[in-house]
Amino acid sequence: MRIRAELVEQIHQHAAETYPQECCGALLGRDDPEGREVLALLPLPNRQQESPRNRFVVSAEDVRAAERVALQQGLELVGWYHSHPDHPAQPSTFDREHAWPWYSYVIVSSGAGAKPELTCWRLADDRSRFEPEAVVTMAGAPR
Repeated sequence: MRIRAELVEQIHQHAAETYPQECCGALLGRDDPEGREVLALLPLPNRQQESPRNRFVVSAEDVRAAERVALQQGLELVGWYHSHPDHPAQPSTFDREHAWPWYSYVIVSSGAGAKPELTCWRLADDRSRFEPEAVVTMAGAPR
């Protein structure tokens, strides 16, 4: 997955703003012969009411809104991002149980003194596990 450095910074800023709760948002972009490229972000509210410090949920309305914004920009909804406050950027069991195959899932670590880390994952088609997805951070404007 390719993503511009400024978008990576925006994800880290969103995580810092919502700390100690998890942030979340949509990844908008496209798939091309060179792979997936994220070209825009859509920050979303974390709809998790019970434990927003270690879980995130987006509503069906959020999914529709993300698809609508992507379409307006000539892009696709290609994935989701969220933060793990005071925890590593590794998917949890909850993440796996609530994920969909095909989408890219970016996770960033956040917190006081936490080393900023960004990872990306895709859920296996049988939903049994996440597979790491390589992240290439690019400088400059999109192609």
